[in-house]
Amino acid sequence: MKPPFPILYEDNHLLVVSKPVGLLSQEDFSGRPDILTVAKNFLKERDEKPGNVFMGLVHRLDRDVSGVMVLAKTSKAASRLSDQIRRRTVKKVYLAVVEGVPAPSAVLVDFLRKDGGTNVVEVVSEGVPGAKRAELLYRRIAVSGEFALLEVTLVTGRPHQIRVQLANARHPLAGDAKYGSRHNCNLALLSYRFELEHPTRKETMLFQAPVPKTWPWTLFEVGEN
Repeated sequence: MKPPFPILYEDNHLLVVSKPVGLLSQEDFSGRPDILTVAKNFLKERDEKPGNVFMGLVHRLDRDVSGVMVLAKTSKAASRLSDQIRRRTVKKVYLAVVEGVPAPSAVLVDFLRKDGGTNVVEVVSEGVPGAKRAELLYRRIAVSGEFALLEVTLVTGRPHQIRVQLANARHPLAGDAKYGSRHNCNLALLSYRFELEHPTRKETMLFQAPVPKTWPWTLFEVGEN
């Protein structure tokens, strides 16, 4: 049975997939497909399970972000992975194509506030009610015309964080019309690498997603290392 998305790794505790653009992380009021439900249904049918299939969501990706997503197949794995994320011991690296050419590297620190009604995040001053500190590091990998390819490492994990902080630095992600992009394409943000400690074997594991073969990713040659 062919899986509905690329499976990067699977064992009794983990299901690591490359999430395609357009899938929500979990079900919401919109009725759009979500990866949690799709994964449960796939495992139930493939493994011919008569009862409910457990699938734990331990982190989220925006609907329009693709790449590595780690799901837990047991409650023990879900608890231990969630604890790693809370303690910030996991390592998440993203690739982003931005408009303009930013400095070769930088640390961005902002305070972000989300409007739950509009699902828009804005940069605000420290101390504003609802504001949360956001920090990321980026390294410029390549430049192609008016675009740059960045490797982004999250220090904190806030909604829309990469999108908002880079847009605030005047380098919005290509395809991110919500935060100022002038280009019509899929959001150019990829959850590229995810490093964690296996929840039972205690060994370090690194997962990497394939780079999309669509514009603007095709402007750059991204190696496998």
